[in-house]
Amino acid sequence: MTFNLKIPYEVFLRIIDELYDEIIIYDNNYKIVYVNKACERHYGIKQEEMIGHSFWDFQEKYWDVSVLPYVYKEKKAVMQKQKTYLGSEILTIAIPLFDDKGEIEYVAMSVRDNFENRKISYLYDILNEDIGNKRDIKNTLIYRSDKMKEIINALEEIKDIPSPCLMLGETGVGKTLLGKHLFELSSRYNKAFVHLNCAAIHKDLIETELFGYEPGTFSGARKEGKKGLIEAANGGVLFLDEISEIPYHLQSKLLHFIQEMEFYPVGSIKPVKVDVKIIAATNRDLYKMVKMNSFREDLLYRLNVFEIKIPPLRDRKEDILPLANYFLNKYNERYDREHIFSEEVKDIFINYSWKGNTRELSHIIERLVVTVKDIIIMPYHLPKHLFEIQDEEKCDYNNLSDAITDVERRMVTEAYNELKSTRKVAKKLGVSQSTASRLVRKYIGTEDKKE
Repeated sequence: MTFNLKIPYEVFLRIIDELYDEIIIYDNNYKIVYVNKACERHYGIKQEEMIGHSFWDFQEKYWDVSVLPYVYKEKKAVMQKQKTYLGSEILTIAIPLFDDKGEIEYVAMSVRDNFENRKISYLYDILNEDIGNKRDIKNTLIYRSDKMKEIINALEEIKDIPSPCLMLGETGVGKTLLGKHLFELSSRYNKAFVHLNCAAIHKDLIETELFGYEPGTFSGARKEGKKGLIEAANGGVLFLDEISEIPYHLQSKLLHFIQEMEFYPVGSIKPVKVDVKIIAATNRDLYKMVKMNSFREDLLYRLNVFEIKIPPLRDRKEDILPLANYFLNKYNERYDREHIFSEEVKDIFINYSWKGNTRELSHIIERLVVTVKDIIIMPYHLPKHLFEIQDEEKCDYNNLSDAITDVERRMVTEAYNELKSTRKVAKKLGVSQSTASRLVRKYIGTEDKKE
């Protein structure tokens, strides 16, 4: 049966692009020939980053069960539940399309999230073990930026080194999450991960929380005494969050423990030996605290044998949309919603400063998922402060010419540092290449690199 498609090709493609379900098509050799925009919600990457690439470029990271190899091998359709890198539960239906010789020409997939929570009957009695082994990706970190890749690589290098690690970064950047990730990478992963927020308990109680105490040490204490968190972490990891809040008079005792891996419980004269890896974290400048005599210099240098500085979210914009989609999937599932972001909302997310970092992003998206009644989250749904000009971004110029020059300089510098090519800069900024070359020479003082 033949029919004339009365919808123009461009319109037809736009309709497919706007479908809620993901549509993805492979050729006969694992190459992606088409995927619609729903892929961004599932995997955190845009369709232009997938089309033309191989299945093998993505299968190790972006979903847990590899459906496609089974379809090619058995030449059968399959329905399979999967979990993506961004935590989205998806249902994939893969259909092979054959040529005149009975060989697979294309494989078409329809991928849906938020499907009805019921037992799925697999087509042709296919079992998970026939397709591939699942891997646990529940603790996978969400990132795309080179800055975070460098941090993850650094954690891989130090995962089994027993020396302390100090994690620095603003509130909400994910210091605790990275600490747990380092723990899970290490050979200590099957031991205890003990977390103490030093700012969350009274300063007079920190000593007994950390080191424990002997029976009868003080009135009101347990008759049998108490084991401290350091001893509870033996063999594993002790994560000291907000390490800057450790009282000064306890810092020498903590230093002794870190150096000797032994400590004295409160009221005891007998040392306790342990094997514990210390991961400390803070959002404060410990070097300034040392100068102000509120933090011991010797303790600082003992803690920062390996120092990990986590950049704020505004300095790694490539991570914003993958994280936003991760939280959207998470809260859609939790609250039984089917929201998606409009393109305008994504632009606003990318350009907002996110002073609260990942934590602020998560809280805003949770609120949107719960309160917005429409399926598509639009700019008018967003909190007003996302549109406000931040104080540090306000202009202070004597005249309009200076303001225009400064904006031009920043745009050109940012584009060239990212793209390293005046041709690409010209395309991004919407100017001719000769104009882009002139502006690069003016503001950066360099000639174009060969392309």
